[in-house]
Amino acid sequence: MTRTDLRNIAIIAHVDHGKTTLVDEMLKQGGIYRENQETVTRVMDSGDLEKERGITILAKNTAVHYKDVKINIVDTPGHADFGGEVERILKMVNGVLLLVDAAEGPMPQTRFVLQRALELNHRVIVVINKIDKPDARLGEVEDEILELLIDLNASDEQLDSPMLYCSGRAGTATEDPDVAGTDLTPLFDKILDYMPAPEGEEDGELQLLVSSIDYSEYVGRIGIGRIERGAIRSGQDVYMCNYHGEHTPKRTRIVSLYQIDGLQRVPVETAKMGDIVCFSGAEDITIGDTITSLNAPEPLEFVKVSEPTLEMTFSVNDSPFAGKEGKFVTSRQLRDRLYKELLKDVSLRVEDGETTDEFKVAGRGEMHLSILIETMRREGYEMTCSNPRVLFKEIDGVKCEPMERVTLDVPSEYVGAVVEKLGQRKGDLLEMNPVGSRMRIEYSIPSRCLFGYRSEFLTATRGEGIMNTLFDGYQPYRGEVIMRFTGSLVASETGETTRYGLYNTQERGNLFVGPQTPVYEGMIVGENPKNDDIAVNPCKKKQLTAIRSAGADEKLLLTPPVIFSLEEAIEFITDDELIEVTPKSIRLRKKILNTELRMKAMMKARREAAK
Repeated sequence: MTRTDLRNIAIIAHVDHGKTTLVDEMLKQGGIYRENQETVTRVMDSGDLEKERGITILAKNTAVHYKDVKINIVDTPGHADFGGEVERILKMVNGVLLLVDAAEGPMPQTRFVLQRALELNHRVIVVINKIDKPDARLGEVEDEILELLIDLNASDEQLDSPMLYCSGRAGTATEDPDVAGTDLTPLFDKILDYMPAPEGEEDGELQLLVSSIDYSEYVGRIGIGRIERGAIRSGQDVYMCNYHGEHTPKRTRIVSLYQIDGLQRVPVETAKMGDIVCFSGAEDITIGDTITSLNAPEPLEFVKVSEPTLEMTFSVNDSPFAGKEGKFVTSRQLRDRLYKELLKDVSLRVEDGETTDEFKVAGRGEMHLSILIETMRREGYEMTCSNPRVLFKEIDGVKCEPMERVTLDVPSEYVGAVVEKLGQRKGDLLEMNPVGSRMRIEYSIPSRCLFGYRSEFLTATRGEGIMNTLFDGYQPYRGEVIMRFTGSLVASETGETTRYGLYNTQERGNLFVGPQTPVYEGMIVGENPKNDDIAVNPCKKKQLTAIRSAGADEKLLLTPPVIFSLEEAIEFITDDELIEVTPKSIRLRKKILNTELRMKAMMKARREAAK
């Protein structure tokens, strides 16, 4: 049976190529809003972090109606660190819209998500977006897309994929770039004509593959997935199975059933083959489970999500300022929150650490883990985090490490500085091609060698460079590399910083704190240009004398402190340092706070290294 009244599609693209903006216009022209209804931009970016950063982190569903056909649309993340979201969401759809920027062309993440879609034999409609940009280069981008499809071993049908030209912001689409579009009608028509309708047994036994999980305080876990076979109804008794045999089939009941229409979840009594539904009632449901009828508990195969490549240690905050700013500070609360995150993030791994107060959290990249930390601190959690470590693998008896494919768009005059730095970090140059007045460089480089490079790269290119990374498999270990050539300025006593103390400290290096900031012994207050840590006292006060004017300290000029974002702090710290994260502050500190004990430990480590 074919459902001609339904299409299920996903929109895939590199970060910032305009997916969410295009979905905005599809919703407006798909009749989701009333004529006088106030609308917001990037309506699919639901969380505060998504709105602030302008990136999609979680895949989300919506639906529009066109010519009596319901089109289910899944907006997917464009950043490689959230690739796990894309991989599993592709199982819910029958085709994809591949969105490519008319100026930038196909980028690393475009390759990653397109490869996954081609492996599933999905049909592809290529949408070249932002054609109204002054630096658009349509002819070259078309050739680059064709080269990419050939490179990814696309089938003959996929190589003949239709191509449309859009402006997501203006809400127009056209099949001929020389003829301006007026609305998105050509795009909707092409989806109906080219995208396959769902096929399956409508009268067969129920099979529903869970591709996403949501959570509600009222009903608990909510499973989201597509019905592959049969029909489902509210109140039905079903089995919950897993293809990998992670648990025996478990009987449960569908308490409530919803379908997505526009931006709403609409309660329904029944749904049939091809529909994307949300349901509650199955308490232990996880991503990859199959909901089946009681007569035929046959689980469906689930896509294998790529393994994490980075690990960080999260632990209870034990600094002198612990518990002052956070709401959730105990190891039990931290553990519960991390394991709860596993329910909806298939790319994350959490293990108990060596002590009861620490946990090993592994993810797909620095941004993946930093988004988790940022989300937790906004929820009121307080913790300390170590620097990221790559996860090594032994393949055929050889120690291997994760590699990254790095694509850099650099103004031509800064190419030399970038190539020199990446060479020092054991990078292999793969390609170098001119794109307009800029140069596009591709490198293969160990993941660990990129730690701390992003800020260095922006400095070297005067903020004009664009850098994108993509996991590129495992290769033999390339040996030790020194990534940080600077030391830290560490506070030697607890107190409040003074202008006088900071004035004397800033001669040693860049400061991270301003006057009247509470600090504690062992807290990092600055960066030493030399590769050594220095104990400093930023709380030092000027000795008072009988003849001293009240405004004497005002003449001491301080350089503005460097304030780190969470990602910059993660890139900065080394093995013997931690980040203290609270809802109000991000502080850098040493693992051993006491100055004397830290010096003894450092001397001992040096003696052992000398042996």
